[in-house]
Amino acid sequence: MCLITFAWQVIPGRPLIAVANRDEFLDRPTAAAGWWSDFPQVFAGRDLQGGGTWMGITRDGRFAAITNVRAPDEQRTDVRSRGELVSDFLTGTISSEEYVARLAAQADDYNGFNLLVGDCHQLRWFSNRAADDARNGQPILPGIYGLSNAKLDSPWPKVVRSKAEFASLLCQGASDEAFFEMLTDTRLATDCRLPKTGLSIELERALSAVCIHTPGYGTRASTIVRLDTADNASLNERIILQH
Repeated sequence: MCLITFAWQVIPGRPLIAVANRDEFLDRPTAAAGWWSDFPQVFAGRDLQGGGTWMGITRDGRFAAITNVRAPDEQRTDVRSRGELVSDFLTGTISSEEYVARLAAQADDYNGFNLLVGDCHQLRWFSNRAADDARNGQPILPGIYGLSNAKLDSPWPKVVRSKAEFASLLCQGASDEAFFEMLTDTRLATDCRLPKTGLSIELERALSAVCIHTPGYGTRASTIVRLDTADNASLNERIILQH
């Protein structure tokens, strides 16, 4: 995932509502969201190259999602796929607290990531590039949050814009169609507001949209996830771009 906006413990009876866009290279093989034949309790898309996933739920209400940290100068080729962090949580049974504690000891085995893991009772954000953030690895407090390719709630234009619109739609009790429409926003940020992550200004500009369309890379799927207090979970995916 490259953009996740979510409300945690804001709506009574529905502790989590999340909307997200997955940005990826168009030639990376991917399976659409569905029940996994090898782990029938998991409903998620699947990265057919790395074997993991970017966002998913389980029948008993577990949830996990990941974004990459944009730091081109730090990328390594001798690391494990970050998607396995999501699939390992979804296919396991340990709590988010135990999972994050275990992951902290091996976080350097991966390129930079932001991971959300939890259920209807507790949600945690953990990043291997946010050791100085007191929220890292701790239970998330009630509120509306945005997560892209930097730390939680970093004020990137797409994060600020999507959080504001997401909050407005929540207040309206909007339909899934309205949330999906929100995720199709292709407006680019002005250059003075772009983050500086080590990419060219042209690429920073192209990646500043909520929904990205560039040759060979872009927003491939949009997703809406809901968890309720009865441990029920739903995931609605809409494919945007295919190879």
